[in-house]
Amino acid sequence: MELRTTTFTYDEIIICTLSSVLIGDERMGQDESLFTITDSHLDSGMRGIPVGTCKTSFVDPIEGVHYVGYPVEDLANLEEEDVIYLLLNKRLPTEEESLAFRSELIHRAMEMPTGALRVLESLTPGSGHPMDWLSMGIMALGAADTTGDTRADAMNLIARMPELMARVFLLRGGKKEQLQPSNPELGLVENFVHMLGITGEKAEKMNRVLRFFFILHLDHGGGNLSTFTGKAVSSGRATVYASIASAMNALSGPLHGRANQACLEFVQRIGTSDPDEIESFVRAELSAKRPIFGFGHGVLRAEDPRARLLIELGEEVCPDDDNYKIVKTLRNVVPEILKEHPKIKNPYPNVDLGSGSLLHAIGFRKPEYYTTFFGWARVAGICAQILDERNARDGRGTPIYRPKYIPVDQPHRRLD
Repeated sequence: MELRTTTFTYDEIIICTLSSVLIGDERMGQDESLFTITDSHLDSGMRGIPVGTCKTSFVDPIEGVHYVGYPVEDLANLEEEDVIYLLLNKRLPTEEESLAFRSELIHRAMEMPTGALRVLESLTPGSGHPMDWLSMGIMALGAADTTGDTRADAMNLIARMPELMARVFLLRGGKKEQLQPSNPELGLVENFVHMLGITGEKAEKMNRVLRFFFILHLDHGGGNLSTFTGKAVSSGRATVYASIASAMNALSGPLHGRANQACLEFVQRIGTSDPDEIESFVRAELSAKRPIFGFGHGVLRAEDPRARLLIELGEEVCPDDDNYKIVKTLRNVVPEILKEHPKIKNPYPNVDLGSGSLLHAIGFRKPEYYTTFFGWARVAGICAQILDERNARDGRGTPIYRPKYIPVDQPHRRLD
């Protein structure tokens, strides 16, 4: 049994104390400090402040992302449906369970209401950001078929995401006529590629990279902005669709999910894989106080294993691609430059460094769409966490999120 207490202070004044006893996964009562909050933690984005528990994944500062205890590299070459099953059920499926799970996804995809995504056809091709379209599409799916059963709605959304993704790509791109009929029996990733009208060797390469990308981005602990947002909205008993749409809106920001778009644009601006020229470019960017995309991480203090895995995959699928060559040189050159700056806690590559160049190499030439792949993958992970929170406390669910904000610069006043 472990006794835990957390003390909250502001300007040296104790605000409140949070205590708990941990017995395995159960919490009961009070003692050892989890975290002491002082005024320096206020207005800091709640970085590092414990607020809950997560059963689907965690990020080790050195070893990176783990799903239900498995390092992500152990799972990267599995079928995407089996890894989703892991997040939902906290164990990998047997062969029989895997087949049953896929059959359920196929059935739910085929049962999508006719015209559920017709709202996307009313939008002007090329307008807005693809993440806007993705969020609207998710809300449209909810408007057409919300059951109120959290698991059913989560499974319906996961099953129907490939068609939503294909429609976002082709309708926003003004290529509605290229859309192929959905074939859910192909699996989640392959159905998306099929609906785009991609075939042959190009489709095989696309399936390989997208499946790999999808699995690496499925989940990332409970405190990242999009996951936290989705769970916060869900805690008020909003629908799965409203919660996930909110999460996608959070993901769309340049400081979060849209960083993978910014990273490829950064690589393309460099335009050369020559180490000396890259060093000069990076030093100039730092002197101008501009970000070096693809490096650093809020939790990791070593190279992100997902970056390494994607760069290794690049050797298989696009070793001669110009952008990929730049990425490899950046990986070798940039960390030593960043180490010269003491304030930079992690000078190593993150997952965004390798992802954009691979997506570009397999045929996705417009970086603004890259965050939709991130969002598509993260839907399953956030749904799994929402289900866990809805089932917490013996089925009563996690209470509505309500962090405390300290009033400042508000002296008591009265009208004369």
